[in-house]
Amino acid sequence: MRYGLSTCKIDDLKRPSDARRFFATRSCRQSLNQGILVTLTLMAVLLPVEIALAQTAPKRVPTDASSYRAVPRDSAQHHGDQHHGAQHHRTPHNGTPYVNTSGRPYRMGVDCSTGCQTGCGGYGCEGGQACWGGWEQCRLILWEQYAQGEYCMPARTAHVPEYRLRVDDELDLVYRLTREEQPNPYELNVGDEVQIESAADPRLNRNLLIQPDGTVTLYLLGQVHATGMTVSRLRERIEEKYKKYYKSPSITVTPIRVNSKLDDLRNSVDARYGTGGQQRFARVSPDGTISLPAIGVVQAQGLTLQELRVELREAYRREVEGIEVIPVLATRAPRYVFVLGEVYLPGRFELTGPTSLMQALAMSGSWKVGANLHQVVVFRRDENWNLKATMVNIRPALYGKDPCPDGNIWIADNDVIVVPKQPILVADDFIELVFTRGIYGVLPLSANLDFLSGSSL
Repeated sequence: MRYGLSTCKIDDLKRPSDARRFFATRSCRQSLNQGILVTLTLMAVLLPVEIALAQTAPKRVPTDASSYRAVPRDSAQHHGDQHHGAQHHRTPHNGTPYVNTSGRPYRMGVDCSTGCQTGCGGYGCEGGQACWGGWEQCRLILWEQYAQGEYCMPARTAHVPEYRLRVDDELDLVYRLTREEQPNPYELNVGDEVQIESAADPRLNRNLLIQPDGTVTLYLLGQVHATGMTVSRLRERIEEKYKKYYKSPSITVTPIRVNSKLDDLRNSVDARYGTGGQQRFARVSPDGTISLPAIGVVQAQGLTLQELRVELREAYRREVEGIEVIPVLATRAPRYVFVLGEVYLPGRFELTGPTSLMQALAMSGSWKVGANLHQVVVFRRDENWNLKATMVNIRPALYGKDPCPDGNIWIADNDVIVVPKQPILVADDFIELVFTRGIYGVLPLSANLDFLSGSSL
């Protein structure tokens, strides 16, 4: 069944003669007039709504008046002429960049970092009103420094003043022998090898390996404890015991192989037959720790690489001397932004560098026609997982009206960007759901609306 403004059906026209009969019918002409009147009525109702939304869009409000300063328009206009004290060869303003003798071209544009201009009424200017430098503040600015290689851009500042480790960061831990003189005498450990010699009886001479129970086996004496002792202390103890058998045993203890703990640690991180060197890969676990040989679990989340290096040095020093661990950030934990709503490619996108709201919209395939760019919402979780939200107006920038948009905020990890629909699309969805799928879906109707007589058939 059909429903609509008229029972006169345009889609039934098959031949030119049918079209002539259609337009010759009074009811059909009335149907066309009714459709035109409905369209004009909707436009008259929705246009003031659109204008009101544009006027009530969030405005940029300065929070720190001290960060703005007055710049004379004349001096700002000729700011490029005095850059580096060089004279510039200027050309007529026809799109050709201005170039100085140092090879740095300039263009007419807006520098959003210079604050307000004289006469615009910004903070620090006369008038006391906010000014954010629209296209009317256009002047000569430094634009291109590297000619065809300008995509490289300057070094800029670091992304963050200091990077702190987070869950799922991957570390490459490089182990290095310090070979530094130790302040304390070396104490023998299990696995060390010593040589025992006697000038009194050659039968006492032998090489001994310190057993797992910490002892060595000597001629006539049997088991003698050796771990935790220095070489001189072990010699004195053995000589004291041999005095029961020899008047002057003249014992000498020579270390043959020491630092067995260090050798075991080096064997556990030996990668010479793999990636090379002495290293070990570790991933920061969900509880913020990493696990390493000899020292076990170490807290890593929230530490800088230098702070982690100090923690590892102290932890290994309690277990074994002569080793240093250098943590290197191999792979950062992935960072994502979620974009949904009136965009062509909603979904999750990885943040590989500093990303603004406009760049996030570009990653999601740009906005659809009918997107409410006046009220884009960004949801964020803070360090305690508490939810925060802000609403920004990005429409002036996307339509080329604002060169310095305050709504183009920086995006953080796990931000959720919602691009809502315009009120007209929300109303269309409501009509589609309630009438087309609801009432008309259950009770199909067909009616004629006569705006002239004010009746319906």
